[in-house]
Amino acid sequence: MNISIRPEQPADIDEIYELNTLVFEQENEARLVDQVRQGLHFIPELSLVAYSDDKLIGYILFSEITITNGDYHYQSLGLTSMVVHPGYQKQGIGAKLITIGLQKAAALGYTAVFVFGHEFYFPKFGFLPATRWNIRPPFEVPAEVFMALELTPNALQNVSGIVEFPIEFSVM
Repeated sequence: MNISIRPEQPADIDEIYELNTLVFEQENEARLVDQVRQGLHFIPELSLVAYSDDKLIGYILFSEITITNGDYHYQSLGLTSMVVHPGYQKQGIGAKLITIGLQKAAALGYTAVFVFGHEFYFPKFGFLPATRWNIRPPFEVPAEVFMALELTPNALQNVSGIVEFPIEFSVM
């Protein structure tokens, strides 16, 4: 299977919405992606689509988040959305989207990425529970599903606090 990955283009937006709705069987995730795309924390180079034979089969979006501890604020990235068409899952497309996305994030100068995700999937890419750095989400979740990855060695060494998600996340 020939897969190409590139930044999203305006012509992809409706297909991205449809793919999110199909995979999640509701529109919350699709609305979140649209809200982030219109907000200040959207990074066009980190909104990537995967195509096979002119069919959109996968999507990943990273957006800016902030870790706050009192007056201290640390700008970082969150893996906001990742979907693969059900007919193409378990073929390495998600892994390819993550790998390319992380490479692009590092090239853009980002030093860490956070994700809410499957405790057995994301560690394959180096993600570890964010509690390791005393970084927590703004609500209760099991520690093993909220993870971080340092794109730069020791990037989170002196960072701790609570993740603040942009207002666009209020649609969830």
